[in-house]
Amino acid sequence: MELNARARKILYAAVTEFISTGEPVGSRTLARKYDIDLSPASIRNVLSDLEEEGYFHQPHASAGRVPTDRAFRFFIDGLMQLREINEGERVAIERRFREIEPDENPLRETARLLSKLTGTAAVVVAPRIENQVLKQLRFIPTRPGEMLAVVVTASGNVENRFVRVESHPPNEELERIHNLLDDVLEGRSLREVRELFARRLQDARNEIGVLRRRAFELGDAALRSGPGQVDVVIEGQAQLLDKPEFADVDRIKALVRVLEERERLVAFLDRTIETRGVQIVLPGEEEEALGEVSLIGTRYSVDEARVQGTVGVIGPKRMDYAAIVPLVHETAQGLGKYLAKKNRDSDE
Repeated sequence: MELNARARKILYAAVTEFISTGEPVGSRTLARKYDIDLSPASIRNVLSDLEEEGYFHQPHASAGRVPTDRAFRFFIDGLMQLREINEGERVAIERRFREIEPDENPLRETARLLSKLTGTAAVVVAPRIENQVLKQLRFIPTRPGEMLAVVVTASGNVENRFVRVESHPPNEELERIHNLLDDVLEGRSLREVRELFARRLQDARNEIGVLRRRAFELGDAALRSGPGQVDVVIEGQAQLLDKPEFADVDRIKALVRVLEERERLVAFLDRTIETRGVQIVLPGEEEEALGEVSLIGTRYSVDEARVQGTVGVIGPKRMDYAAIVPLVHETAQGLGKYLAKKNRDSDE
């Protein structure tokens, strides 16, 4: 059913009121507090129609109505009016990134800042190494049949990976392999280099010398060995547990499981890298839903958008999305600029 202007106005008011109070919404409350220009009886009739369409449900006959996921999604996608960040919030974000100390973890400080600004839990995921530009790939013989591959990115991240080999190249040959790889890596991300190695090795028409083939085989083995553990930071769990939605013991247990299963959080946040803007996931919208929580996330970019990580918040469905979405966006922008400046300073 296409919602007319009156139904949209009442849905907007009802969801806004529920976000504010957490209580079932009644028609008298909407008539009194919102500029709807309808009687409580007329509002009640519209709410009843919206309930039949799956936008609301009543906990019991004498109660008001509670918005469903469908109502929240309609509100977020078509009705929500984002609030502008106020001057105090903007100053707080700029100051925090300006004052991060050398011995502080910028990801953790970002999560703490966002949690404080939004009043809920915040999560920051470091850029995955495969999205980062490679600077160097070195191989160190360790024991028979094995070499240590040291992957160094342009942003300074280092990851060690072990690869299986039939034999260790002589030192002189290994040095030439490293020089060949340096030429291949220049300006390319790990993913791009991995794809290049695969193409060169699989294309039978591409005649390459013995040394170049050995270099590509070693590089391919190192970059196919899989990324290491993703660096993810969560702050503000206590604030999340203080929300009335998580007063129930079973819901607390479910929430703790969500916070512990960081791979699932990262998987959800990774999707924001493929899209622009801030993304919102509501409970029940995905096959692997995150329990009773909603997730608001966006990407941050370093090095002209080639190095990307994610920033987000975790909270109950009844979050003030209009206020939180701009804060997530602004914080992500601040982190990206901070890391880009840090990289530039380290190169000078």
